[in-house]
Amino acid sequence: MVQPLPIVLLHGVGLDHAMWEPLRAELGRLTDRPVVALDLPGHGAQPPLTGPATLTELAEDVAARLPGRAHLVGFSLGALVAQHLARHRPELVATLTSVSSVCRRTPEEAASVHRRLESAREDFPGSVEASIQRWYPAGSAVDQDTVAGTRSTLLANSVESYLHAYEVFATADAEIGPELQGIGVPSLAVTGELDPGSSPAMTGRLAAAIPGAEAVVVPGARHMLPVEQPGELARIIHHFIEESSREDHA
Repeated sequence: MVQPLPIVLLHGVGLDHAMWEPLRAELGRLTDRPVVALDLPGHGAQPPLTGPATLTELAEDVAARLPGRAHLVGFSLGALVAQHLARHRPELVATLTSVSSVCRRTPEEAASVHRRLESAREDFPGSVEASIQRWYPAGSAVDQDTVAGTRSTLLANSVESYLHAYEVFATADAEIGPELQGIGVPSLAVTGELDPGSSPAMTGRLAAAIPGAEAVVVPGARHMLPVEQPGELARIIHHFIEESSREDHA
């Protein structure tokens, strides 16, 4: 019996594989596929980054740890890594799902993320708290234990490693942007309606840039879509993967 291809989840900058637990639980109700969450270089159990890094280097590191060909789901920085793999290592990528991804930032959007990078350089704990407030504003439905867990994960980072990773996040959309038209695997771009940093406009740009890509905007959701609405995101991902797999074998 042929084993189904796994789903591999790639997290965002400053986070780790644990951010995916709500989504993994929901996917487990929908699919028999293995669901694997990897730590990006410099995050979680991986060694910290001790010097400037590139998107290519992050992607090559992940490629070496993939369990073979897989359905890639990347969040934020993880989405840029997944896009790079889909473009340059397509033999490893069955489908590409970009969640809360940036794409071809405008000059204003680029200036905004560089201001956040400078803030992290000047006051790392303060920048972490700003991220928490941006991701989980007052009135958020996400429980306080989850918010506290996100804060703890961010604060546990090596500051040097975090800054090197954030530099990639702040600049790599300009690197991968011109390459998106060369992606040939089935692709989906998903974001939250209320995400100011990975906005619906960006998701529209991403879907327009990748041939045949679909775009989905989840009502009422912000940047931490996999945590805020894991059930809805799991449904979207599962439907996309299974439909793409059927077409692949048609």
